[in-house]
Order: sequence, then C-alpha cells, then structure tokens
Amino acid sequence: MITLKGKGAHGGVAIGRAVFFRRAQISVERRNIADVEGELSRFKAAREKTAQELRRLYERALSDIGQSGAQIFEIHEMMLFDEDYNHLIENTIRVENVNAEYAISVAAEHFAKIFSSMGDPYMSARAADIKDVSRRLCKVLSGSEEDTGVSGKGIILCADDLAPGETMQLDKDSILAFVTSEGSVNSHTAILARTMGIPAVVGVGERLMALSDGQLLAVDSFCGEIYSDPDGETLSRLEKKRNEQIRAEELLEKYRGLDNVTLDGTRIDIFANIQTISEVGAAIKNDAGGIGLFRSEFLYIGRDTPPDEEEQFGAYRTVLSSMGNKKVVIRTLDIGADKQVPYLDLPREENPALGMRGIRICLTNEELFRTQLRALFRASVFGRLCVMFPMITSVSEVNEILTVCHRVKKELLDEGQRVSEDIELGIMIETPAAVIISDKLAPLVDFFSIGTNDLGQYALAIDRQNRSADRFFDPHHEAILRMIRIASDNAHKNGKWIGICGELGADISLIDTFLLIGIDELSVSPSAILPLRDKIRNIDLNK
Repeated sequence: MITLKGKGAHGGVAIGRAVFFRRAQISVERRNIADVEGELSRFKAAREKTAQELRRLYERALSDIGQSGAQIFEIHEMMLFDEDYNHLIENTIRVENVNAEYAISVAAEHFAKIFSSMGDPYMSARAADIKDVSRRLCKVLSGSEEDTGVSGKGIILCADDLAPGETMQLDKDSILAFVTSEGSVNSHTAILARTMGIPAVVGVGERLMALSDGQLLAVDSFCGEIYSDPDGETLSRLEKKRNEQIRAEELLEKYRGLDNVTLDGTRIDIFANIQTISEVGAAIKNDAGGIGLFRSEFLYIGRDTPPDEEEQFGAYRTVLSSMGNKKVVIRTLDIGADKQVPYLDLPREENPALGMRGIRICLTNEELFRTQLRALFRASVFGRLCVMFPMITSVSEVNEILTVCHRVKKELLDEGQRVSEDIELGIMIETPAAVIISDKLAPLVDFFSIGTNDLGQYALAIDRQNRSADRFFDPHHEAILRMIRIASDNAHKNGKWIGICGELGADISLIDTFLLIGIDELSVSPSAILPLRDKIRNIDLNK
C-alpha cells in the first residue's frame, strides 16, 4: 500500500479504480504570416466562438450546480475580453507578423507568470484560469478535437490538473472523486468540486502520475489522503466512514432544496459554522443557506507570525466567491481563553476566559485589527459579506469598532480599492452585559448572533473547559433561554435579525422554543443542517 498526501478541497470518502484524464494535445508553433489583418480577424472570430462556448458552459453549470459554480465561466469570459490580454495578443501579431496561436501562448505565459508571482494563493490559482482560456482559444483556432476525457462508472479521476471547463464537461455521476497532482484549494476546479459535492484532493505531487489506470484507490478527502492498493484494515476503516457519508447523502436527497418551514408556515434560516476554507464544500453539500460563522482565528493559529492582509484577503475571497449570493458571516479574530497564539505575547492570566480575548485584543492592537478589516472589506465585492465582532460588553466598544471600520473603508476607497456598499456589521451576544443592554446595542448594528457556549458559562459562572463541573452545567437553564428571548425581542424591536451560532443551535429539543422566541437564523455544523430541517418541517407551532 502506498499513501499519498495532498490537500482536501472537499470532504468525502471514495473507493474505486483510477482513470487518468486524457487531454487532446495542442501543438502551438510559431509561424510567420503575410496577412496581418486577416490573422487579426481570425483571432477575433475564434474569440467570439470561444465566448459562445463559455456561455454554454455557464448555462449548463447554472442548471446543474447553481450561480456560485456558474460564475466561474463568467470570470473566464471576462478574462477572454480583458483589454491588456487582448492588446498583448494583437500587438504580438502586428509587430512580429506571427500566427494568432503563438501570440496567444505568449500572452498566456506572460499573465500566468504575473499571477503566480503575486504570492497570493487565490491569484496564483488564476494562472491556471488564464492558461485554460488561452488553451480554449487555441483549440478553436486549430480546429482540434474535443478532449478524449474519461469513460466508465464509479471511477477516481486522476489528472495533473483540471480546468473548470474540463470539470464541467465530465459526467459527474460517473466520478467518485477528483485527485490532481497540481492545483490548490483556491482553484476554480476545487471550488467546482465543492459545489458539485464531489470529494477532491489536490496538490498531491508527481507521485500521483506514476500510478496506473485501473489501480485501486481509496480517497479520504477529509484529511487529504490517497491510498494506492489499500490493505484490508484501511479499506474496512474507510468503508465504514463512507457508509456514514452515504446515510447523510440519503437524508440530503430527501431534503435538498426544500425550505426550512414549519407546518404552520414559520420560516427560519439554517446556516453553517466553518473554520477552514475546505469546509465550505461541506456547507454547500449539506444545502446550507449561508455561512453563519466563519471562525477567522484559525487563520492565525499554529504559526509563528500573524497572516498578512493578502493571505487573509485570499481566504475571505475564496469563501465569499464559493458561496455565491448567500450570506457569509465572518467573525473577527477571537483568540484568548482556550485559543492562544505565541506571537502576540499575551500575558499569562489567572482567568483567561475573563481577560484579554476577542474584541479586547483587537481594540488594544489596532494595527492587527485594521489589517483584518482591510482584508475583509476588500473581499466584500466577491459575495455577501457580514462581519461579526465577538465579546461585546458595552456601547462604547461598538462605537469604537464602527469608527475604526469607517476609517478603514475610507482609506481603501481613497486608495482606489473597491468596497461593497452592502456589508452588514453585527455583534455576538455572548455576555450577560450584552443581553441586558441589547436594546441600546441593536440600533448600532445590522444583526445579533448569540454565542450560546460563552453565554452559558458566563451566565452560570461555570468554566466550560472544567470537566469536573460538567454536572452543574445545564445548557437548557431557564436563565439562558430568558436571555435569548430578551436579545431576540430587542433585535426585532429595532428591525434587526438575530441568529444563534453556538452549539445550542443544533439542539433538536430546543427548536420549538427558538421558533417561538422568534430566532431568525441558526448556524450549526454542516452535518447538523439536514436533521434540523427534518425536525422543522414536522413542527406545527399552532399545536
């Protein structure tokens, strides 16, 4: 058995035979041409035909996987007609008297190098996109046959990399998983895999290409591992994991696309909690209405220095673009207490849960805060961004936050950066203080989200990390439920929506209570979405 390691782009388990993607080879040679204007016309005709192909792929993707997946082909069409890209192609044809195919290959390499050198994972992934657009153009110009693709049922599709167009043209019902030697979790193909709900592992390396067609592969894209000719113990372990996945998929098929509405017509949104980009696929697969909590602190943990603006921008942009027109609530840095990072040199505290954590760190270290806000606001144009601030206890904190946000937004606009006009700013209700003054907080923000884990520990004065006190901790305590009711009433009196993003949101036994209180949204782990929908659709609040 050989174990290969890559990066899981979309979680799942698949066991099947390897089939390698066969791509039609296009040979681009430099040729001198006599009729420059004729060659330019030939290029423009090919460009229009390529645009028509991309529009067909867009329509197919729109039908198969929705807007969030289809927009990839809109981006490719924008690249196709990009002014700088077209100017370089046309100028190369005119100045060097060369054929259009060669001029396109020159432009592709030029812009791919620019994208790859930016040091940003998202922009590096765009190098593959510009090459795909250019290859598509050259294929039209040369009259090449369509890619030979793959055949067979129940296969593990292996390739050096897959362009979005190649991915969409495959029969997804025949493919159990994608495995590529190149690529990243930010690539459009990885985003498509997540949208299509197909397990995918990318960046496996050249060892993948040494495998053979027909070889038995077991893919665990939850942890990014591929097993070639797996032994019996590995097969048994992964088959058990796959069977659990199949049961979840059966539930998905029953409830896919249905509303979260009770028998008496009461509606509620169900969003997903995630902490890494790779979990976006699980949110999409489980039919989440949006992302209700993206824990941004996991970008900061397990490293020696904080992530810079570009790294954060790339991560936020990937999540937003993957979710299309659905809301994405990103919580600003929430470290301290049980989540520590060495590079901030936070002092040792006797009571870390009551010390420097959440918004207190951000307002104390404004440069750290501004870097994150700049990245968030820049990414806002790629989707429906909601920014959420943790550990609020006072009106003055919210006013200070809004002042910093205003300054950062103005700074970006003065630099010529684009910032969405529709960003929602909200706060977490996770301290008793925030509950009591929620009538004063609600007019200042766009939404509340209740963090029931911390709210419970602060309300009951029980450290949720202290296992010896577990028997005294009652998550259903009347005081906690009353506080949720107070916050909900004050949100609605001010025309604001309110959600729950703590573990209590997934408690099936409390769904009736939350609906009666008037909670607008529940954000839970992706696997809890469908059981909640099942429960909600069988409730009649009139009874």
